[in-house]
Amino acid sequence: MTIADKLIEYYSTIEKPKKLIRGVELLYPFDQAEVIEAISGFYKKYLSDNNKRTLLIGINPGRLGGGITGIPFTDPIRLKEICGIDNDFDRKPELSSTFVYDMINNLGGPNEFYTKFLITSVCPLGFMKDGKNLNYYDDKKLEKVLEKYMLNNLKWHIELVQNDEICFSLGQGKNIAYLNYLNDKYKLFGKIEALPHPRWILQYRRKRLQEFLDLYKEKLSL
Repeated sequence: MTIADKLIEYYSTIEKPKKLIRGVELLYPFDQAEVIEAISGFYKKYLSDNNKRTLLIGINPGRLGGGITGIPFTDPIRLKEICGIDNDFDRKPELSSTFVYDMINNLGGPNEFYTKFLITSVCPLGFMKDGKNLNYYDDKKLEKVLEKYMLNNLKWHIELVQNDEICFSLGQGKNIAYLNYLNDKYKLFGKIEALPHPRWILQYRRKRLQEFLDLYKEKLSL
């Protein structure tokens, strides 16, 4: 089985967390045929091999990106216009996806980028509360009940890409703090480097976009 085959099987059969916190809604797109079709087309296009890759680890899927398409940091617009995967999802842009594909294009485009990297998240499923995105770390009770679930997700992805030497956190605040906590406790990676979160860049530092694209290019030129 290739990495693509394993990813398709993983997400097609992924279990929901056994526990959640009251008032928290789970984003679970993988029971939809169009999502499985999208992830199948995407992963077969870019990851139909068993080569070593480096993980870029986000927080958890958002309701306008991976929470719709099933592909981390990939909204329906980028999925079709840049990756060439046709879809009928609601074509709303996600800030994080916009930056990520600007970054990917700055590194040579998807065909080049995905030969070296795989983007995933600490938690493979997203959350909402009161109609808004919720990060796993926004509620400490949620973070605690999800620890084993998220740990198993990370271990699976490390084995998939055959690389526990280094990974990159997409987020320099609470995401890297939690990854460091897990790493100290479970010894997952030799090194974790933090990069500014894509959404933070476009929401608060858009005028310095090229500076951050250059930073990503420098850090990811392995």
